Amino acid sequence: MKTKLYIPHKRHDSVPRPRLMRKLDEGLEAKLILISASAGYGKTTALSEWARQSGVAVAWVSLDKQDDEWIAFWTYVTSSIQEQAPGFAQTVLPLLANGPSASFASSEPAVTAMLNELNQLPGELAIVLDDFHCIELPEIQRSLSYFVDRLPPQIHLYIASRTDLPIPTARLMAKGEMRQIRIQDLRFHPEEGHAFFRKTAGLSLSREQFAELYHQTEGWISGLQLAALSLKRSDNIAESIRQFSGHQTHISDYLLEEVYLHLPESTRAFMLQTSILTRMNHSLCEAATGQANAQEQLERLEQWNLFITPLDDQRNWYRYHHLMSDFLRRMFIRTNPGQWARTHVQAARWLESHGFEEEAAEHYLEGKQYEDVVRVIENNLQAFLKKKFAALSRWILQLPESVISKRPMVEMFYLLLLIGIRQWDKASEKIERAKLRYDALQGTMDDAEWKNVMGNICYLCATSSYFKKDLTQVSDYFELVDQYAPEGSFLQTIGDNRYNGYDEFEDHLTFINDYHGASVFLLKWITRWGDRRTHPFAGRIQASYSKLLYEWNRLEEAERCIDQVLRPQDAPPNTRSMLQINVSASRIQQALGHPVQAAELLERLKVQIESPDYAVFLRKIEAEQACLAVRQGSLPAAAEWLERCGMTPTDEIPLNEAAEYAALARVLAACGRMDEALSLSERLQQLFWKEDRLRERIKMLILQSVTQYRGGQKNKAIGLLETALRLAWPQRFVRSFVDEGPVMAEILTAYLSARQDDRLRSAASVPPDYAVSLLQALQLSRHQSAVPVRAEARRARKPQIERLTNRQMEIVRLMAEGMSNKQIAQDLDITEGTVKSHANHIYEKLDVRTRVQAIKKARELLLLN
Repeated sequence: MKTKLYIPHKRHDSVPRPRLMRKLDEGLEAKLILISASAGYGKTTALSEWARQSGVAVAWVSLDKQDDEWIAFWTYVTSSIQEQAPGFAQTVLPLLANGPSASFASSEPAVTAMLNELNQLPGELAIVLDDFHCIELPEIQRSLSYFVDRLPPQIHLYIASRTDLPIPTARLMAKGEMRQIRIQDLRFHPEEGHAFFRKTAGLSLSREQFAELYHQTEGWISGLQLAALSLKRSDNIAESIRQFSGHQTHISDYLLEEVYLHLPESTRAFMLQTSILTRMNHSLCEAATGQANAQEQLERLEQWNLFITPLDDQRNWYRYHHLMSDFLRRMFIRTNPGQWARTHVQAARWLESHGFEEEAAEHYLEGKQYEDVVRVIENNLQAFLKKKFAALSRWILQLPESVISKRPMVEMFYLLLLIGIRQWDKASEKIERAKLRYDALQGTMDDAEWKNVMGNICYLCATSSYFKKDLTQVSDYFELVDQYAPEGSFLQTIGDNRYNGYDEFEDHLTFINDYHGASVFLLKWITRWGDRRTHPFAGRIQASYSKLLYEWNRLEEAERCIDQVLRPQDAPPNTRSMLQINVSASRIQQALGHPVQAAELLERLKVQIESPDYAVFLRKIEAEQACLAVRQGSLPAAAEWLERCGMTPTDEIPLNEAAEYAALARVLAACGRMDEALSLSERLQQLFWKEDRLRERIKMLILQSVTQYRGGQKNKAIGLLETALRLAWPQRFVRSFVDEGPVMAEILTAYLSARQDDRLRSAASVPPDYAVSLLQALQLSRHQSAVPVRAEARRARKPQIERLTNRQMEIVRLMAEGMSNKQIAQDLDITEGTVKSHANHIYEKLDVRTRVQAIKKARELLLLN
């Protein structure tokens, strides 16, 4: 008997839970405190922790099935009070042997005597009844109700149970004499769960790993404990966390033994069939199960705390705990696969008829009703694209192509999706087949519908060509898109407010390595779409061209270019474009010597963005802000970002987060964490080499060079710089070097000295004038202090050239493309005489006599790229 009256020992892996302790403390202001939750939520642990630190006397009773007998129950309660108040129960014990009252209408003599003696106790007393769900005898429940109603104000009854109390409590609640602590109070908060897991498992998980595990278990304490057991035996923790769900053997056994097998057969059948539902009400449950008493079943499950959670105050909608749901679903599909499919279809029909199209599509898919799935998709395609993009993508990739090909717009999205998941060869083949098929349908389809389909097909062809880095073919297909869909095809407008996971669609210079070809391509389509601000690609194309001009250090032109799209009044909000436009504008303003404006652009962008993927966009903006802080010399701000960004230099690097990790490497280097910066930048450089990302590869080589130089490794720095120069020279990069500031001038000077001393055998592929021109650009950079240049650099300098006008720059570029004066005149819509006049002014400014000399001189001066 004594063992039932002991307060359980403190767990070795317990963690402080101040919020929950405060909740339990508040129970001292009430008569009854119900702690109600499913198995494994730590009810006993929480109560025992509170009992040891509360400062009040606690009479504890641990109940089990054998205590479901009136005399035994009240004897234990009486004995527990005696432990705290010696001499208690002199009048009670003789009456207990008589058992309960024979009439439900009369009072309980023994209970009345107990209440009278409790009223005489001088101080506060908390009576704890743990595992009260074991008590089912109506006589005990009736006498307990009588007891609670008449408790003296200094006595407080704490009841821990897996079910709601089978006694009337509405009057107590109305009078403020009852408190409830539910699952949402008992489940661990993330920081508590993290601390508990570390103690339990002895494992150190990353923040992202634990967040995923916490999401899977929903703060369920036993779930985290069982996860710890699983992960201790795992050879691949990341994969084990990803797979952690209700089908894990130990969790299944726990749920089977502790919960499922103790339920009535009808309840088990109801739970299996309703487990397929992510949320449920009685009407949906009746449609799915065919049972007519669904509301009664749901209320019973809630009363029994069978891992079910109400989703509204009216208790119309419910859901199962994730782990219970996983367990039930796997049991259902294993034991009755035919009924599994039928139940999904029955649920889908109800959901579709009640306007829940997304859920309906999910259930049709599970029931293998593919025609129904594609019908729901087509009827709701625009809505799904805006709000359910990920789900839509997942559904379509599971559908047979024979079903998809019957619905043109669904097929268009499917083909775009193949490109998006980098199945480029497969996509290209299917796009060509689709183009031939729809070409043949001209005249048999409505003309407007056919043009719409062909506009989208041509856009897909352009996209496929883009991933082959064939800008000429991209341009040819864009001509056809403009012919069939002048305001942009359906596919071009997809996901403008979402992050699509592929930076090559956003910043084109991330992907395109030929800057000269990119210049021609971008200028052409800027000219074409110049007055069409609502065109879905206009802003992004302009942002990319401004970045190209920025890289070539043509800052005033870059500023004019980006200003045209920075705050367009007539263009609709386009989050993806806004990010690229504002990032480019910020870099340009910083380079022009306007640091306040540069910072304001990024800060303002954070409040302008409205997107379901706001967290992703914010992460990218804050990484850019950290790089800007480094350039502005604000290392405390950069270091603060370093602490909260959630990235570490040893993380796996997803390609779509490479820009953020590049920022991390830069900030690490700026904060003096050289080894980490070098290790991360080397991994990034290898990634960019593998993915053929020239610009990013060059930037990482430059960062490595600067980091090595600052670490005293001068020769390594020069070698890395020479590699970067060799890659950058054909594209005439400037700002990637200049943005490093004075330290780059020192390395360039050392590089030129090494060249002069013949210490660089491979330097012949880089004209010395290129390094000299970079030194000149560094000296002229407004936001950097002047840097002395060595004598060998001075000797190589060229006299300053009078600046060419924008029109003259256009003409020089067209000359370099091999156009005649007549062709240039036609292209620019001016007279041939005007071209000749401009040409003469160009020759004069460049101090040359012929067209060939002008082109050569322009290239030497980095005016042509």
